[in-house]
Amino acid sequence: MACCSSETSGAVLCSDVSVAMAASPGSVDQSMKPVLFEIFGEIWNVQARLGQGVSASVYRVSSGRASSAAVKEFQVDSQGGDYGYHKERSVLEDIQGHKNIVTLYGVFTNHSCQGVSTRCLLLELLDVSVSELLVRASSQGHSMWIIQHCARDVLEALSFLHREGYVHADLKPRNVLWSADDECFKLIDFGLSYKEGNQDVKYIQTDGYRAPEAELQNSLAQAGLEGDASCTSAVDLWSLGIILLEMFSGIKLKDTVRSQEWKDNNSAIIDNIFASKIVVCPAIPVYHLRDLIKSMLHNDPKHRSTAEKALTSPFFSIPFAPHIDDLVMLPTPVLRLLNIIDDSHLYNDEEYEDIVEDMKEECQKYGAVVSLLIPKENPGKGQYANAGDSKEAQRLLTGRTFDGKFVVATFYPLSAYKRGYLYQTVQ
Repeated sequence: MACCSSETSGAVLCSDVSVAMAASPGSVDQSMKPVLFEIFGEIWNVQARLGQGVSASVYRVSSGRASSAAVKEFQVDSQGGDYGYHKERSVLEDIQGHKNIVTLYGVFTNHSCQGVSTRCLLLELLDVSVSELLVRASSQGHSMWIIQHCARDVLEALSFLHREGYVHADLKPRNVLWSADDECFKLIDFGLSYKEGNQDVKYIQTDGYRAPEAELQNSLAQAGLEGDASCTSAVDLWSLGIILLEMFSGIKLKDTVRSQEWKDNNSAIIDNIFASKIVVCPAIPVYHLRDLIKSMLHNDPKHRSTAEKALTSPFFSIPFAPHIDDLVMLPTPVLRLLNIIDDSHLYNDEEYEDIVEDMKEECQKYGAVVSLLIPKENPGKGQYANAGDSKEAQRLLTGRTFDGKFVVATFYPLSAYKRGYLYQTVQ
């Protein structure tokens, strides 16, 4: 779907029948979930509400053509305006085209059956957030492969964003999402973003990921006082440093970063976190990650690393293999099936062809299979036409039996599959 910035009208044709009271003019009942949107002359079904905040709700929608997207519907603000919508739209239109930033497909006005008009963004539908990954992680934290992947992708996005003169100003795990089709992490939610040197919002960042200078600025604003200067792009690097430290440690650091001990010497606390971890990978990569995180968490923003400089860290030159858990958590269009074939069957050409046909027939029950690979050294892999079909197949095939064996289904990096590269995953 091409990016479209022209605005068009739409309509909610029906609303959730469980809502008994209509919203009064000029307001929207936050509990009311639309079931249909008309977008660019096409009907889109609302499948779920993905998130709800003070100023906007986000829905997963799909069209009759099996296309999926996200709609961010803004509520009318307290002054009866739509500043939040215009602000985020303006930023997104200005920064479109980078692979690590969510794609804006278009904008439209939604007219509800209660006579309330709301502004909406039609956005790329993404998958699991880093916040969800942190919930799934054990106390041992995430693998170096997934931390490196996330760090590089977010730094690439920030490097681009900062070159364009913008500060994200609300980087947190919930605003970093995985794209199953593009196999990368992307930034979302630019509602607090601003041009550096022209900060138009008093309160920025989220508690737990807020840089010291932003904390001071917020405190002054609450007291009705003005700070000397606006916050710079360095606040984004602070937030990313905290995110990476949480991914490594497997623990939320909100209380830690509030402590006086952290404020006095966060470097010592970072050292203790790394020293206390039971790490199975070599020490040198771990030290490179520690130093990278430390470079982002200097209390003085002038001493903090930039995104561009952080990308030159030796940490990114180390080739890591994914843990098998990573390949379950991060969907891709490629599905890998384990524990399904005895090696003895692979060396009989006739049996091998029968297995290929049987597997393709089974996998096509869940979506269009673009290609299927059963290497002689096992395991088998197949590429679906899209990540949605792959996710459905992974869910339904795991635990099934094939030739008397219980199937284990994981995802697999599309880039590696296309190269014919077989990862030796860490168990």
